[in-house]
Amino acid sequence: MMMSVSSQSSPGLPTTCWSLVVHCDPSHDTRAAALGELCQRYWYPVYAYLRHSGHAPEIAQDITRAFLADLLREPPAATSQLPRPRFRDFLLERLRGFLAADWRDLPVADATLPEPAVAELEARNRLDHAQGTAPVDAYQRSFAAEIIARALARLHDEARQSDHLDMLDALLPYLTAQPAPGDYEAIARRLGQRPLALIVALKRLRQRFRELVGRELSDTVDSPADLIEEQRTLHGILSAKA
Repeated sequence: MMMSVSSQSSPGLPTTCWSLVVHCDPSHDTRAAALGELCQRYWYPVYAYLRHSGHAPEIAQDITRAFLADLLREPPAATSQLPRPRFRDFLLERLRGFLAADWRDLPVADATLPEPAVAELEARNRLDHAQGTAPVDAYQRSFAAEIIARALARLHDEARQSDHLDMLDALLPYLTAQPAPGDYEAIARRLGQRPLALIVALKRLRQRFRELVGRELSDTVDSPADLIEEQRTLHGILSAKA
């Protein structure tokens, strides 16, 4: 979600969570809230990295909790100098540094952030990654998967609010794939719609999905150039998985 508070974000890009972390005064409550929001959103990529580094589920969860708590205690230094790393790169860099340090000597971390259940994380991990996936690949794919999942959740909420859940569910398989001959007609009969109406609806749905993915990505960058680069990176990660 875009955060509409004042900061020194780059021209052309609205204030985002990451721009608040980068530019706000370290003592600013909004900066801490923005970093906490990002850490909570991207718990899963950190967990996936740890799982594919050989840690058991409960241990990976404990390390994720300790790492994010440590990150919130020691956030990055705020600066107005660019370029700054994108949040995806920053989080991975800090995680590697954390694992290379004496993290085992840290006290047990309190539940600083609301955390997803291990069972939920494991279900996603099994679905997204094959055994033997390299930790960095698991991290990158999980970050991309989280972006897509959050955009789809927004799309679902909007469809529910507009009473179009049936149409969304019917058209969801075609967000990134072309309907086969006869698909529009079959869906139209099931929903009591005209095929032409479904063609138009799918075009709008795809456009809205791209917008929502862009909004999710924009919260992890600080400049329009970084947003474009992250869009390319996301596309590359998803294409490689396919």
